[in-house]
Order: sequence, then structure tokens, then C-alpha cells
Amino acid sequence: MSVPQLNDEQRGDEILAVFDTAFGELLAADPAAFRVKFRKMAASAFAFYRGTACLFYHDLDPEKRGGPYLDERTSRVWIHGDLHAENFGTYMDAHGRLVFNVNDFDEAYVGPFTWDLKRFAASVALIGYAKALSDEQITELVRIYAGAYRERVHALATGAKSDEVPPFTLDTAQGPLLDALRDARALTRFGLLESMTEIRDFERRFTSGGGAIELDAATRYKVLAAFDGYLETLPDASLARPDSYRVKDVVGRRGIGIGSAGLPSYNILLEGHTDALENDVVIYIKQAQTPAVSRHITDQALRDYFQHEGHRTVISQRALQAHADPWLGWTELDGAGQLVAEVSPYAVDLDWGDIDDPEEIAAVVADLGRATATMHAAADDTSGESLVPFSTERAIDAAIAADEDGFGELLVDFAHDYGARARADHQIFVDLFRNGRIPGL
Repeated sequence: MSVPQLNDEQRGDEILAVFDTAFGELLAADPAAFRVKFRKMAASAFAFYRGTACLFYHDLDPEKRGGPYLDERTSRVWIHGDLHAENFGTYMDAHGRLVFNVNDFDEAYVGPFTWDLKRFAASVALIGYAKALSDEQITELVRIYAGAYRERVHALATGAKSDEVPPFTLDTAQGPLLDALRDARALTRFGLLESMTEIRDFERRFTSGGGAIELDAATRYKVLAAFDGYLETLPDASLARPDSYRVKDVVGRRGIGIGSAGLPSYNILLEGHTDALENDVVIYIKQAQTPAVSRHITDQALRDYFQHEGHRTVISQRALQAHADPWLGWTELDGAGQLVAEVSPYAVDLDWGDIDDPEEIAAVVADLGRATATMHAAADDTSGESLVPFSTERAIDAAIAADEDGFGELLVDFAHDYGARARADHQIFVDLFRNGRIPGL
């Protein structure tokens, strides 16, 4: 990594410039949402890091022309784009199986595979620091992550059978990953519906309040037209029962999370696969954002491949996530690309709050290394997309094999350097925010 040595004032100006490029238009449209976003980011260095993929890639930019383990192929694989230690959790796949893996693909794109690994490694350093682990312990955790990633990539590249590299499920997961899957299994569709809807006149409808915004007739018409366009993007296998796509209700929502501040979104209540009210389905339509990494990848063929950011997000997720959500699709609304997916009742994020024992942390980090490798291997010539027309696991395996010893150390050095940079940046950001120096707020 090559970050210029700036004093705090100069670095503060640099952070503000990057924020203006990444958030400027959305912030101007909804400053209140960004006050909430920035307040959450101010809470900790890790929360700041989560919300600043734009700054991370700005700092990586000098490396975009190459680097260790990067060649023509390994510089052009599907990547998650925001791979940190909290972007893992549970989902129910298209076969009805609960799986623990990477989630949240809003930043996914095509780029150097090491960028995912570096972003994750720095997040380990930040979590380790927050849990008062020593530098030596953090070093060991990053080495464990690198080793697990390398081992799984090699197994996949050399044709290991699927039962030798199974996904993390209720039958195969251990520790906190298994806990998350069990928590997800205890959740129900009925519970989700109870929290968002009510029965009125013998039919289920969204409840008012709680963040729901009633739509005027013109907006409702536009959203329903966008929904019709979305149906055309679903795989044939998803269109099993036409009644499942009967719309019961529509409401608006405003994103205020760390990653979705200022992005307009809508929830649609659908009939579900039977007439029973407890089988109704809630999907969301959310304006997709420009991924931070795309500002630093100057490949016109990539830009031309995607119709819009909604299309990019869905195609990327389908490539990176085996057996993705059958409700996953895209559409357009007011000229902007939209992501459409189910509001899943079975989504549970990995909770680091109670993972404090160093041995348990190490076991989790190893599993996340394996999950990362499986994700990178899924998105290649077998994914059905032509952007990456080669076996990514074989390309990555060959690149790492050229310098096995240096692979872990590359991530260790980066983790410590950028972890320290993020902690310092967090304090600079807090001072900018609390002193009213962020334009538009």
C-alpha cells in the first residue's frame, strides 16, 4: 500500500474529497439520512471502516496497475468489493437449504482478487485491536485466514469432490457459524410478517409507521410498473406459481443504514406460494449504488457489460453466491437501476460481540477464509457469465503457488498498516463531523 504521508488536516481534506465523490449527490438529496449514517460510523473505527469502502479503494489506487499475485487473469475476477469480517451471515438458498456464507453484494464487481483479501485482513486487525489482542495475535489471525483461503483454493483448483469442500450448513458448520445457522432456523416467515404487516378485511397489508411511507397514486403506479419489469429478469425456475406474483400492498422506505443512507426503496407484499396468509412474501426494490471499486477499474468492457447498477449487483451476486435467492432480480425506476430481492426471514449476520476467546476467533477466521475462497471459485467460467471466461480457482492457485511464503506476509503487512490508518482516519472523521466540517450537513 502506498498512502502519502499527510498531516491530519491534509488527510481530513482528502477524506472530504473522497466523500464528496462517493456520497455527494445522495447526501444533498437526504442530509438527515447521512447524519444517521455518519453518527453510526463515528461509533468505532470498525464502523467507520465499514462505511468507507470508497476511501479504502482510493488508498489502494496506486496499486491498480499490478502487484504481487496479480496477472492478466487474477486481476480480473468477480470480487465481493466490501469484504470485511461482518459481511458474512446466513441465507436460504434456492434449494431451501440454510447456508452460512458471504452476504451483501452491493459493492461487487470484477477486479483483483487480492483487494477482497486485503479489505478483510484490515478488518481483522481492527476487530483484534478492539478486542485488545496483541499485534502478534493479530498477525497470527491474518496468517490463519490466508492459510485457510490458500488451502481451500488449492483443493478446488485440483478437482476436490464437492463433499470434500462442502458449504457451511447445519450439518457441517461449527462454533459461531453454527450458532448463526441455528438462530436463522428458529426464525419464521410468520414472525417477519407479524413485524411488518397486519390483517385488515381478511387480507394482509403493511402496517403504517415503523419506517413505512404511504405512497401517492402516481408513485405506486411507477413502482408497480417497475415490478412488472423485474418479473422479466427472474429465472424460469422462479416462476413456478403465477399467483405468487400477485401484489397485495406497496409502501416506501428510506435507507438510513451505514451502507444505504439516502437510497430510496420500496417494499412489496406478494401472495406467496399458497393462499394461506402466513406464506406471503415481502420483497424490496432498492436503488443500486455505484460500487466504490468501479471508480478505480478502467475497463470499458466491464462498464458496457452491465445495463445499470441494479443489473450489475444481481449478475455479480448470482456469480458469487451459489444457488442465490430465487427472488433476486433487477429493474428500473425513474431511470435508475434497482436491485430487487426478498426481505428474508432467515437472514442472521455473524455477531462478533460474544466472540472473544482467541482460539474461537481463530477458528472463525479460518472458516471465513474458506468461505472467501469458495466465493471466488464459484464466479468463473461455470457461472454462466462471459466476463470471467476461465477457472478463477486455478488462476489464483497458480499465482499463489509462485510465492507461497510471501502470500500470508503480504496480508499481514497490509492488515497492520491499514488497520492503523483506519484508526487514525476514524478520529479525523469524528473531529470533522462533530465540528461541522462535512459540507451539506
